Amino acid sequence: MEKTILVVGATGLLGEPVARRLKENGLRVRVMSRDTNKARKMFDESFEVVVGDVMDKNSLGKPLEGCFGVHINLTGYEERIGVENISSVASQKGLERITYTSGTNTFEENAWFPLTRMKLAAETVIYESGIPHTIFCPTWAMESLTRFIRGNSASVIGKQPNPFHWMAADDYGRMVSGSYLLKEASNKKFFIHGPESILTHEALRRYCSVLHPEIKKISTMPHWLANIIATIIRNKEMKFACDVLGFFEKVGEAGDPTEANSILGAPEITLDEWLKQRKAKSGESSAG
Repeated sequence: MEKTILVVGATGLLGEPVARRLKENGLRVRVMSRDTNKARKMFDESFEVVVGDVMDKNSLGKPLEGCFGVHINLTGYEERIGVENISSVASQKGLERITYTSGTNTFEENAWFPLTRMKLAAETVIYESGIPHTIFCPTWAMESLTRFIRGNSASVIGKQPNPFHWMAADDYGRMVSGSYLLKEASNKKFFIHGPESILTHEALRRYCSVLHPEIKKISTMPHWLANIIATIIRNKEMKFACDVLGFFEKVGEAGDPTEANSILGAPEITLDEWLKQRKAKSGESSAG
């Protein structure tokens, strides 16, 4: 009988490739979302789509029923509560595996930052559940470069002097999915870094040169200005981005990917290869 994996946050940037890779690896995939219409538009009938809300513990019983494992891909400052609810119900339902998307800087020395403190707390909840687990700590995804584009302009909040090993979401999906097939991946904390170290401004410049050639200049928005704008227009997403980018400007990228690369196979997709793939897909969409 095929094992069923519930993917929480499958409509997210890093959740979708995990769901698709699990399916490709022969596992049954159940997608949980508060917005089942959105999920159904993204996933065909080979995926089971169920409604559920991580903040409502009572809504999680049916989605987790009969599952072998659950992959948790959440964002935001309520993440710990969601992980706590899922882990509690998963224990009651006898699940045998939890995988969770944490972050590349989840170390105690960075607990001064609220998001890191929250992710560390979520990791602790998973450890204490007693369910075999794999914690994934990815760096920046190439797919997030799209969020630096607004209309016909591209800007980065802050100077961002630290380079990052940008990873493709497809590589991440492959590694998470592969962890369900390997005993060696159980009860591990893996740091996921892409094949190249690139400054944010340079990564965005290369992105625009291929996919937005009309954008000739990458601007830099000071943190103080970005925070004022986010506050005035009451844009929670922008405020969240200000907080995260401010944090990464201070601490950079951390974690050692050696063990993850050894057990799961290192990410291979370079930024240039990813851009070529995106451009090809864009061309196919236009032709269609």
